[in-house]
Amino acid sequence: MSTPDLGGVVVATALPYRADASAPAGLAVDYEAYAAHCRWLVDNGCRGVGPNGSLGEYSSLTDDERRRVARTAIETVGKDGIVVVGVHGPGSHQARHWAEIAAEDGAHGLLCLPPTMYRANRGEVLAHFEAVASVGLPVMVYNNPIDTKVDLTPALLAEIAAIDNVVAVKEFSGDVRRVLEIREQAPGLDVISGADDVVLESLLMGATGWFAGFPNVFPAESARLFELASAGKLEEARALYEPLVAAFRWDSRTEFVQAIKLGMDLVGRYGGPCRPPRGPLTDTHRAQVTADLRRALASLGVE
Repeated sequence: MSTPDLGGVVVATALPYRADASAPAGLAVDYEAYAAHCRWLVDNGCRGVGPNGSLGEYSSLTDDERRRVARTAIETVGKDGIVVVGVHGPGSHQARHWAEIAAEDGAHGLLCLPPTMYRANRGEVLAHFEAVASVGLPVMVYNNPIDTKVDLTPALLAEIAAIDNVVAVKEFSGDVRRVLEIREQAPGLDVISGADDVVLESLLMGATGWFAGFPNVFPAESARLFELASAGKLEEARALYEPLVAAFRWDSRTEFVQAIKLGMDLVGRYGGPCRPPRGPLTDTHRAQVTADLRRALASLGVE
């Protein structure tokens, strides 16, 4: 089922829970609601979904839950869109384990951070991605220096790109200058915008995809934005993008999962609560997220 092309709008899916006193933190994964959400995203123009990312709260899941979440996405939309499964782990043996399971379950590709919970050096980063890529599925490496404290610089990405099956980088540094520099130093590596609030800038500089958070809230509009930007229709793209950016900025903040789930609630989908360590938004944050989202919705003609 694998594909070397992991571009387009692939949504880092939020994960719904339902109250269950026997589940961790009293919240059980609602697989039926998750399947419906994945279906809604693809039916509204997104190319695929990305289960078990940080937005999907993978680190708060049991091993059984984590596998079932990915399998739910694959079974629901795997014939109509791509499913890029997060295989993040503290070390290469854990990440490879999740990559093997994803391959067994039919994933199209993998998203992988450098070692989590450890500031790995160059050699350790390369060994980590070599282990994951050896499973045989296309790999999108994930540069998130904010959370991992490891920066996949363009020079390091040039080395990583030489690993068989590494096909793309999800770039989340927030520095749009990186797009051209990566394309120069690793010309065979697809650059995927990982931060919603620089997506237009990244696409105009040559990014070929958007691994996205707020399309959980605005899938059809996000697919349209990607289409306009990819076609170079700048004025139309700007007119759609600019009213959304205040909301999109929450994708790069600590409370991004809570903010996106609140956005889902506001548009009539189900976002719901998060598992610890994430708690509810403060009253101040909730009011600001709501205001930013209301402005975005008004620009789209949604009450």
